Amino acid sequence: MSDYNAEDVRNIALVGHAGSGKTTLVETLLTATGVIPTAGSVAKGSTVCDHDPLEKELLHSLDAAITSFQTGGKHINIIDTPGAPDFLGRSISMLPAVETAALVINAQTGIEPMTARMMKAADNRALCRIIIVNQIDAPDTDLPQLIEQIREAFGAECLPINLPANGGQSVVDCFFQPSGETTDFSSVAEAHSQIVDQVVEVDEDLMEVYLEQGQELKPEQLHDPFEAALREAHLIPICFVSAQTGAGIPELLEILERLMPNPAEGNPPPFLKGEGASMEPIQVSPDPNLHAVAHVFKVINDPYRGKIGIFRVHQGRITPNSQLFVGDSRKPFKVNHLFRLHGAELIEVPEGVPGDILAVARVDDIHFDAVLHDSHEEDHFHLSTMECPVPLFGLAIETTKRGDEQKLTDALHKLQDEDPCFHVEHNASANETIARGLGELHLKVILKRLAEQFHVEVETHPPSIPYRETIMGQAEGHHRHKKQTGGAGQFGEVYLRIEPNERGAGFAFVDAVVGGTIPGNFIPSIEKGVRQVMDEGAIAGYPLQDVKVTVYDGKHHPVDSKDIAFATAGRKAFIDALLKAQPVVLEPIVKIRITAKDTAMGDLAGDLSSRRGRINGSESKSRGRILIEGEVPLAELSGYDARLKALTGGEGTYSIELSHYDPVPGNIQKQMTDAYQRSDD
Repeated sequence: MSDYNAEDVRNIALVGHAGSGKTTLVETLLTATGVIPTAGSVAKGSTVCDHDPLEKELLHSLDAAITSFQTGGKHINIIDTPGAPDFLGRSISMLPAVETAALVINAQTGIEPMTARMMKAADNRALCRIIIVNQIDAPDTDLPQLIEQIREAFGAECLPINLPANGGQSVVDCFFQPSGETTDFSSVAEAHSQIVDQVVEVDEDLMEVYLEQGQELKPEQLHDPFEAALREAHLIPICFVSAQTGAGIPELLEILERLMPNPAEGNPPPFLKGEGASMEPIQVSPDPNLHAVAHVFKVINDPYRGKIGIFRVHQGRITPNSQLFVGDSRKPFKVNHLFRLHGAELIEVPEGVPGDILAVARVDDIHFDAVLHDSHEEDHFHLSTMECPVPLFGLAIETTKRGDEQKLTDALHKLQDEDPCFHVEHNASANETIARGLGELHLKVILKRLAEQFHVEVETHPPSIPYRETIMGQAEGHHRHKKQTGGAGQFGEVYLRIEPNERGAGFAFVDAVVGGTIPGNFIPSIEKGVRQVMDEGAIAGYPLQDVKVTVYDGKHHPVDSKDIAFATAGRKAFIDALLKAQPVVLEPIVKIRITAKDTAMGDLAGDLSSRRGRINGSESKSRGRILIEGEVPLAELSGYDARLKALTGGEGTYSIELSHYDPVPGNIQKQMTDAYQRSDD
């Protein structure tokens, strides 16, 4: 039996920009609660969460790590997420496992790009949130100004729940036992009043007691409305710590223990039942006596332990010997061993209750985003997926040693299983295997893992740009396919019309044939021919998108009409229409965020302009830095990393994400179409 129940569980994801001190904060929390004797150091590579050799080498978290501790009878699961923009997907994919996102902000550098993006992702997931301002004792900090920046960026509902004192050497509680202690700014009474005023607004009866009767409210009276305020994002508490010195750690532990929601108090996880358009919301309950339901939010391919699935229990109990189904599988697997995670260490446990974060090893069928359950009543259950950024940064890769091609394919598939923002694609026309990630560092880590973990050496070069094609106008197409070679012939005739579909709506195929001029059994063959062209492209060899095709007439022969005849007729009728419908080549336009010294603004703006880019806005940050946001064609970013380093003295960083597709300039489209030769065979 577990030594705690679901009401005692707290699940917290530490999120924020690289350098905010998340990993060091975890070390301090583990030391304060007696899990480890002394805190490890990121610089020395001795922390619990940065256990991978690459993390120790690069002095950065590259993947999410999980650990836990107990305080005040509560079991706290902590997920330490990476803060580099290249690993945004690995951070976002952790959010379905928790009720609370704790945004860690460096008091010196303030709000940075990853902080804002993770706040938005947590808001989209309807998670409760808390802001932890770290390194409050560092020089050159302006904490009152930082609070104003936080409230301006994230809303007036962000309020201090404690305040720093003695120059950041200690922290004073403003909620549980507000006293008249001196603080570095503001006052305990003012902070207490602000946060109580905010909390009682969600409870009319309590507000009447507080405002009209003037009664002082105890923390116990405020607990339920406090949880409601967190759920509704009506309150986002701000607390202060120094992970290095331990200032504010006791106060933070009390907040996690007494105020952060348990699985029943957070917003319910958005489970769905069904498939496709028929999916409907379904509620699961953190009741240990119901059927078991769990969600796999992380997968690790370990060379010694096999495939490890890490999951959050949402309903029921899971024990060794449990029989669990993976998704809609008809055959269950047996849980031989059940583990809790402590960094790289797997600790065997006897039971998992709702809210627990656990792992099973050596289950080949387990996969990212799978729902585990112990009854077929929960077949077709899904957890609403997180929107991860589209990986655009690509490298074409090939093995340096002949015969390693299958080894490379297997390794890439395993790495793809682990990372929602690492994709592998094959460009048939260029015969390229392309690895796509969120940035140079992301793919650098992938290549290192290929060499060190899977022992595959590869060569890389810039890949083809993922252009697309579409049409701007309407047109009609026709083709009669007739072939007679002795014996049975081939005959099929197709009339169709095409028009642009809404941008992003994809491909639509409509059967409008009446009178049986084309028998219904040949319509799928026509669609097959059309889809072949959709995949191959019409004018430059790139996949088509956002096209609506309506087949409205044709002819058939009672003997010679065959599937292949109508597939060919449909294909060529579609090409006939495409060439008359103002076809265009589309190129991916990416949002780019550049952080650099403000003195480099002019050079960066000029360079972006030379790359057909534009600046949409800029924002001054602390310590003489600037954040530039703009848009630029992906094709123009080849070699940009080196150029950025040259323009900023090595201090600039950037991240990209897909914005939209736009037509390429006419001269570029002409070059592309002139170079393309279609085979109509």
